[in-house]
Amino acid sequence: MDAAHQLAETFGLSWGTFIPYLVNFILILVVLRIFAYKPILAMLDERRNLIAQSMKQAEQIREELAKTQAARDEILSRANESAQKMIDEARLAAEKFRDQKLNEALQSAQETLRKAQEAGRQEREKMLVDLRREMVSLVVATTARVTGKILTSEDQKRLAQETLKELAA
Repeated sequence: MDAAHQLAETFGLSWGTFIPYLVNFILILVVLRIFAYKPILAMLDERRNLIAQSMKQAEQIREELAKTQAARDEILSRANESAQKMIDEARLAAEKFRDQKLNEALQSAQETLRKAQEAGRQEREKMLVDLRREMVSLVVATTARVTGKILTSEDQKRLAQETLKELAA
């Protein structure tokens, strides 16, 4: 112990003052541990947990965002497909409507042409009948002038029949 005592004196250590300093240091260390280190460590643990929880929530938010983005892309894809389908259906409907109206116009034109041809045929027949009647009248009048006599109704009928036979041939 002599060596320890000599060493302590060399460094200016006195046991009488060292022990109270040591006790004071240990008391301050215990008080700081109880009132400072533990609350600080608890606060640091709480912050660490809060940061870990925030990181976990951020990861969940990223995953949800990715899912939402995928769902949005899927919805947009379906909407584009649906819109394209509607456009195609509208185009087909328009073409069908155009073809239908074209057919209706064609049928209407054909019907008008048929009616015009029928009206022309009827007008032609009427003109032929009128022409025959006029011809018969002219033949009868001409014959009466040429022969210089008045034709009886029997003569007029006979001449009309003969004229009609000749015109028909």
